[in-house]
Amino acid sequence: MTLDQKLNKLKNILNNYENVLIAFSGGVDSTLLLKVATMVLPKNNVLSVTAVSDTYTKEELQLAKGLAAEVDVEHIIIESNEMEDKKFNSNPPERCYYCKYIRFNKLKELARNRGINYVLDGANIDDLSDYRPGSKAVQELDVKSPLQEAQLTKNEIRDLSRELGLKTWNIPSVSCLASRISYGDPISKEKLLKIKNGEDYLKSLNFYPCRLRHHGNLARIEIPVNKFNDFTSRARDVYQYFEKLGYTYVTLDIMGLRSGSMNETIKER
Repeated sequence: MTLDQKLNKLKNILNNYENVLIAFSGGVDSTLLLKVATMVLPKNNVLSVTAVSDTYTKEELQLAKGLAAEVDVEHIIIESNEMEDKKFNSNPPERCYYCKYIRFNKLKELARNRGINYVLDGANIDDLSDYRPGSKAVQELDVKSPLQEAQLTKNEIRDLSRELGLKTWNIPSVSCLASRISYGDPISKEKLLKIKNGEDYLKSLNFYPCRLRHHGNLARIEIPVNKFNDFTSRARDVYQYFEKLGYTYVTLDIMGLRSGSMNETIKER
């Protein structure tokens, strides 16, 4: 299918839903989904909801608020509270399943209370090729993934976003802070704050996008390969800052920035 055909398919899917609640993170995917939903449905039939917790940064929340206002659609913020779940906090490989189940359960309840028929997420067709335990929760709770149904890839979503004038078309992909912690290492607010402070420092040095992967007392830094030379000149500064955060060892991952690198241990198994 051409990109226009996929867009038309997405519009038809959304039109058949009649009224929807969209899990809205403010990322590339959910922003496009929200925009297209308001193009085919009355705006009072579209509700955007952002679930927040310690794994979601204040900057991401501010972006989501601003985008929902630009699209001119009702936006609700709820607390997801997955940090209170022991199974989630123990950080097993299926961590995302517990998080998604908790979050979408709350969204389903909100949808029922508002008389909304469908809850939607922003999963795209590329997500099917990665380890995504959260997709099991999506299926169990009958959450719909229209972008996936329309067979839209991440790059196609970016292209459509640009055509529709969405400023999210070229922003880096984001993921929750918990995804930075190696499986089996319990999740805590202290570790999440430590990771956020480390990434904020890297961004202040213009190493963006970036990921700080937390392996106990070792920090594994992922940045784009084309920034390696710049990083070398600031390596001592980075080490000294990370040492203050509590890391004994600081490493630069020579494979560069990549999504889901913590899942590589799962693939090995």
